[in-house]
Amino acid sequence: MKKFDLTCRRLPRLTVLVSLLIYSGLLLVHYRHTLPLKIDDTHLGDGRVMEKLLLELEENKIERDPLQNNVNIQGINVEQPIEKREQRSKGLLEMIFTKADTNEDKFLDIKELSKWIHGKIIDHIDKAMRDNIGLFTTIDNNPRDGEVTWDEYHAHFLRQIGLPASYILEHDKRHSALSRPLKEAIMRDRARWTEAARTDPDRLALDEFLAFTHPESSHRALLQMVEDLFEKFDRDGDEQLTEDEFSELPSDGSGPDQSLSLPVSQERREEFRHLIDKNRDGKADRAELLAYIDPRNPRHAIQEARHLIDLSDSDHDGKLKLAELLNKKELFLASKMVDTEGSFHDEFR
Repeated sequence: MKKFDLTCRRLPRLTVLVSLLIYSGLLLVHYRHTLPLKIDDTHLGDGRVMEKLLLELEENKIERDPLQNNVNIQGINVEQPIEKREQRSKGLLEMIFTKADTNEDKFLDIKELSKWIHGKIIDHIDKAMRDNIGLFTTIDNNPRDGEVTWDEYHAHFLRQIGLPASYILEHDKRHSALSRPLKEAIMRDRARWTEAARTDPDRLALDEFLAFTHPESSHRALLQMVEDLFEKFDRDGDEQLTEDEFSELPSDGSGPDQSLSLPVSQERREEFRHLIDKNRDGKADRAELLAYIDPRNPRHAIQEARHLIDLSDSDHDGKLKLAELLNKKELFLASKMVDTEGSFHDEFR
């Protein structure tokens, strides 16, 4: 009987060890996409041009600045005096502009901007996957059983915002004493927790915890997004999306959008033909859609760069001067060019 009890006590530790070994294996096979940007095209409205750029980004490697991932907005505190905050914001954007301007011509074109953004995305995802193990094992302590419960995570959250142990142990469920922003943050956490929990609504395994903290880095979360796309838009139920079905996808995911203008619908068709339908059979299967929505796919960086240039290029020359970037400070500070993690988490809320 004592042997049996001892074995049972060791099982939680074994569960944690197995989870860590599996997760470490995933990290070892985790791949990086980098981008060289050699072509001269700056207008990416043509799907063929974007496809050509995308192929170059996938097939070549560059050496990224090892300090690139250290460029963030943590030094910009919203509670600082406005003048000091503005000064810090300006200095940060000037530094990023200089680093991203690889040919030192005082302009950022689509290639340089995409290169910088793609590097930030890859670094963010790599860091999220590495940090997830440490955070998971830190929170999984009551008991340490290879799963994180909502109560364990919630206690960790309350400690992180500086609340005393007495409050954490005895607070009311409605958190009446907390400010409204904190209550809203807790409600958002609970909603994301429910989305991530696939086996037990009150517990998350290691991969589910990654889907909760960083859904953009989680293979499980990306697969679920693909399944949701098929469930909503695969009208004929053949387990594939056609060009017609894809061209009617709305940006908010609410249902087929019959009101899309002709130019927008045509852009979606170009995107389907050149960026999604890799085998040119006129349909997109799960593997093609998974590769398309994966944040590590360079097309996300290209599209983000194009979006930023479109909104900031006041003289319409297809590239950005520092003055144009500074004229749209808030846009750039909230973008993946600067705040990669915050931008992703806003998208996945």
